[in-house]
Amino acid sequence: MLTISLCLAVSSCLIEPPGPGYLSYIDCNTLITLFCLMLLVEGLREEQFLQYAAARVLSRVRTVRGLLATLVFLCFVGSMLITNDVALITFVPLGMMMLEMASQRKRLCFAVALMTIAANLGSMFTPIGNPQNLYLFSLSGLSLPEFLGLTAPYTVGAALLLLLCVRFGCGHGTLSIRLGEAPPLRQGPVCFYLGLFLLCVAAVGGMVPHGVLLAVVTALLLWKDRRLFARIDYSLLFTFVFFFIFVGNIKQLEGLQVWIRGALEGRDRLLGVVLSQVISNVPAAILLSRFTQNARGLLVGVNIGGAGTLVASLASLITFREYTRRCPEQTGRFLGLFTLISFGFLAILLAALSL
Repeated sequence: MLTISLCLAVSSCLIEPPGPGYLSYIDCNTLITLFCLMLLVEGLREEQFLQYAAARVLSRVRTVRGLLATLVFLCFVGSMLITNDVALITFVPLGMMMLEMASQRKRLCFAVALMTIAANLGSMFTPIGNPQNLYLFSLSGLSLPEFLGLTAPYTVGAALLLLLCVRFGCGHGTLSIRLGEAPPLRQGPVCFYLGLFLLCVAAVGGMVPHGVLLAVVTALLLWKDRRLFARIDYSLLFTFVFFFIFVGNIKQLEGLQVWIRGALEGRDRLLGVVLSQVISNVPAAILLSRFTQNARGLLVGVNIGGAGTLVASLASLITFREYTRRCPEQTGRFLGLFTLISFGFLAILLAALSL
């Protein structure tokens, strides 16, 4: 996606040569918030905070169904706070390890597919749940309560569907897992990162200027642990920049702009869903947002569009890579099962849209 966005940005320079006007294309607030969140979540992962919290929850599980429900909703709820890709990077390897320890390897495929869908749909609830939400929240002018009110019905619907899958997708046998003694958390560093994380949330809510957020987080992390700057996903940030440039240049073509606006009129949600299936929901949100005034409809469309194909949400590729690395002989089975369940969720949520 980085390569595609770069090629689109470069080719669009034929429409409008590079210049100072390009700066107006870029939503700096989104990039600043995303950059700071990635740094802080990486710091919490470095301190093993997420793994520690998950292990404490899992230590209380006593049944197969309970284990599956816990793993799925760790991803679902976790993605609302640490983004869907980080939730999958953190909890999928842990979940696979737990299932194998519990002699439930036969359930790996179903569990990992459901965890992936849970992260992609749970992340729709909050502005910090995924990159497109950060961007569309900034663009739409919605207040935090308005945003949560808009996404809550679909989040609740997704949660109910996940509960049904867990209820009827596995047995109710008992199990026993011994996790061993977890190393104690370093409370000082964890509180430090959590405090800065709350500062990010305050910036998203409009209570802290984004320039102040960037200055404080950058300065403190350069002092605390500058290695974190080498570990974050810069490709995602540059993908945003390149798509901003491409869409900004495309908007200079008045005829094309009028045609795209006409095609989008009244179809924002549906086109958000459809385009997400092909190029994923982050670039779909950026591309369509500049040609519609209905940011609310687009927000719902690209979030629901995270279900469906494997590339509808690029975070799904994290799971695919992790699963096929551990179970290379089951690549086809995983793709088939994931696609079947994911399109089932998409169909039901799309039906809810039409009500």
